[in-house]
Amino acid sequence: MSELSELYQEVILDHNKNPRNFREIENADRHADGNNPLCGDQIRVFVDLEGDLVKDVSFVGSGCAISKASASMMTQALKGKSKAEAEILFDEFHKMVTGQLDPEAGEHHLGKLRIFAGVLEFPARVKCASLSWHTVNAALHGEDEVSTE
Repeated sequence: MSELSELYQEVILDHNKNPRNFREIENADRHADGNNPLCGDQIRVFVDLEGDLVKDVSFVGSGCAISKASASMMTQALKGKSKAEAEILFDEFHKMVTGQLDPEAGEHHLGKLRIFAGVLEFPARVKCASLSWHTVNAALHGEDEVSTE
């Protein structure tokens, strides 16, 4: 097993077992529900905005390890970002997990999120990794629901 594959597995397992920001935000400015019927992942994302800034972001729900780990790392990455920065991260993450962005080439803002580039090896899991991202993007745009059918 390659070093990157081992790191990918370690990070996924850690964030699945100990998800960060796994809680409801009372009186959140926005929230949205996401559903991946193929895998059974269900998530609700909460966003607390302060003007144009993502003051706090969290999630609750159930899903596979990749889905939960992605949501956990997403919440860490988005806290303190502007809505515009959050949209850039959403776009770059989506392009990376669908093979349209090489995280090892060119400039991007992905940082630790690059670990999810490994999901390309498992095409059926791309929707698992991207569910929380589609859901938070919907919340930021005032939409209540998203499905990755």
